[in-house]
Amino acid sequence: MSLVIKVGLASCGLAAGAGEVFAAIKTHIKKNKIDVEVKETACIGMCFAEPLVEISREDQKSIIYGEVTPENIGNIIDAFTKGKPVEENVIISNILKGSENKTYKKQKRIVLRNCGVIDPISIDDYLGNDGYTALEKSLKEMSRVDIISDIKNSGLRGRGGAGFPTGLKWLFAYNAQNDKKYIVCNADEGDPGAFMDRSVLEGDPHSVIEGMIIGAYAIGADEGYIYCRAEYPLAIKHLNIAIEQATEKGYLGNNIFGSDFNFELHIKEGAGAFVCGEETALMASIEGKRGMPTIRPPFPAQSGLWGKPTNINNVETFANIAWIILNGASEYAKYGTDKSKGTKVFALAGKIKNSGLIEVPMGMPLKEVIYGVGGGMKTEKPFKGVQLGGPSGGCLPSELLDTIVDYDSINKTGAIMGSGGMVVMDTSTCMVDIAKFFLNFTQNESCGKCTFCRVGTKRMLEILIKISDGDGKMEDLDTLEELAHNIIKGSLCGLGQTAPNPVLTTLKYYRDEYIAHIKDKKCPAGVCTSLLKYEVIEDKCIGCTVCAMKCPVNCISGERKQVHKIDQDACIKCGACYDACKFNAIKKG
Repeated sequence: MSLVIKVGLASCGLAAGAGEVFAAIKTHIKKNKIDVEVKETACIGMCFAEPLVEISREDQKSIIYGEVTPENIGNIIDAFTKGKPVEENVIISNILKGSENKTYKKQKRIVLRNCGVIDPISIDDYLGNDGYTALEKSLKEMSRVDIISDIKNSGLRGRGGAGFPTGLKWLFAYNAQNDKKYIVCNADEGDPGAFMDRSVLEGDPHSVIEGMIIGAYAIGADEGYIYCRAEYPLAIKHLNIAIEQATEKGYLGNNIFGSDFNFELHIKEGAGAFVCGEETALMASIEGKRGMPTIRPPFPAQSGLWGKPTNINNVETFANIAWIILNGASEYAKYGTDKSKGTKVFALAGKIKNSGLIEVPMGMPLKEVIYGVGGGMKTEKPFKGVQLGGPSGGCLPSELLDTIVDYDSINKTGAIMGSGGMVVMDTSTCMVDIAKFFLNFTQNESCGKCTFCRVGTKRMLEILIKISDGDGKMEDLDTLEELAHNIIKGSLCGLGQTAPNPVLTTLKYYRDEYIAHIKDKKCPAGVCTSLLKYEVIEDKCIGCTVCAMKCPVNCISGERKQVHKIDQDACIKCGACYDACKFNAIKKG
């Protein structure tokens, strides 16, 4: 019975050593003359267990193994061929107990339907999974208005962060009167901890292209751009291959499916400016200008690229389109809540066991996302918070874990869903430090056009640095809030309007931690270096001298078998002594 072996060769897999595993598989099957088809695929979402290898038979019996190495892959293959598969490191399987069988079943994969399943650079694989069938249906059976109505009725909202109804956005562009229109895919994913767009483009580029072509036909555009940051070389490589394949097959170009519809698609590589995720800055960059936001109105649907009507959606939004057209608006609307339909892809990162990508129905409680699908905390330390929406979002505490995941519910907390980044934190995380990290990011990424954003975020950052250094005052908290609200009101684009969110939410939910930094001169999480103090616990120190040997500045003194002492004036608070002591005789506080 013939075997198929798939190896995940997305960025996450390659970083974990999947390339070496792939080479080892090739060598093993050649040496042992095993009848097996070896295929490349992309990320299935279980990034925490990379490298991932799936072995399946034509009777559909399948096992996905995690943490595969070049050393153990031969044994895994041989055992499977003998009918006695290896039971260790099974992640997902329909014949064995996989560690993630239950969590995987809680997902609903629409956007990620092909990721980790098909070879992303094989158009035949995509066609074998209903690829371009929705495009054919759109051009042969539906009018432009029919398509827009389907997208409106599905309840799909833009997955880039703002959550604007996609069908309504398309209708605006459709109604715009002009002989030239554009459609743009925003793949300028820049949030720290977010990698949804990258994984979709690496794993299923044709689904995004098909969604764009359908959208272009619906609004009357004949040209499009995918704006993808240059830091995603594998995604860009797969996009270029997919565009070339789609052109050869006649899905791009002139008279698509024998119709009078023509469409040409380009890739524009961005230089990594976070502000270019804002649609007017993105369009300026495509036009060869500096990426800076402009005043709206006019909105892109009226005057976008080169002054022509333009529709912009992000990667995840376009990846939903073909599925909706094929399966129907009502089928998509079955998932989610009244105002937030469908599914949402999240990138789980931080102190969580199952770091990687998940796709769940809208309306799932945060607790279920983190513990039911994400596997819970990676460390023994308790959950402290989750950062939603990246630098534009906010931190939510444990008492808000029953909040359901939809646009309105998340917005009510002061955070935003954003594009789908979710960073989980335990009690070793300092919330002042987290606020400082995200504000430092947005301050660096500000284009500088708006005074409130350019100067206001800098002043806020200076105050946060003061607080984390132990030099803060209670009135600084009022100043932070005042500055935050003025920046929100006085900024032109979404970067400035949301930059204060991490500070506002940490002040709202973790105010005691700010007060501890200011009044007690202590960092409860033991993170802020200026407020740290390392001391020897006398009744635990046995005088082994390890701490003294590890100290890079020789600030620890004491004879062998005698209690040691740390010179506080000389200590640089690096923590080397704390990490080295096996007797828990160093206190950090």
